[in-house]
Amino acid sequence: MPAVPSVRQAVLASLISCATCAPLTAQADPFASLRFLLGDWTAIDTPAGETGAFAFKLAVQDRVIVRTNEANYGSTPDRPAARHDDLLILYSENGSLKADYFDSEGHVIRYAVHTPGPNTVVLTSEASPREPGYRLTYRVGTDGILNGSFEIAAAGAASAFTPYLSWKARRR
Repeated sequence: MPAVPSVRQAVLASLISCATCAPLTAQADPFASLRFLLGDWTAIDTPAGETGAFAFKLAVQDRVIVRTNEANYGSTPDRPAARHDDLLILYSENGSLKADYFDSEGHVIRYAVHTPGPNTVVLTSEASPREPGYRLTYRVGTDGILNGSFEIAAAGAASAFTPYLSWKARRR
């Protein structure tokens, strides 16, 4: 009568057989169209008293791209000095690129991510009749300068974006 394997032996055999399994095809890089963003960036051509810097880095064993950002605003006659910090996490889910944004003012924005051309990425929030729409765009020019813009659309007017902020940055 053959010996019945112990639970320990069965688990070990299962782990060994899975360890030797390899995927039949290599996974495509979901971030290939976003890699132009990777690195440390410094804002340039800013108004007097304003500074900013951000970084895009691969994280979680290259499963996400994390952007950390800080913007500093000097005091003016109309407002005191201020600092803005935010975090953007780009990820692939079910074959689609997505991003989640969080900032020091308590905003949370969920984006769909599109790459309409080389060295360009557009993040657009989901349309809602009750919430404003947001669009964040990054584009690197032939000069290596990263141009960014943030636009807002009124609630219920998802495609009527108007400029809110724009900036330029140079890789450090």
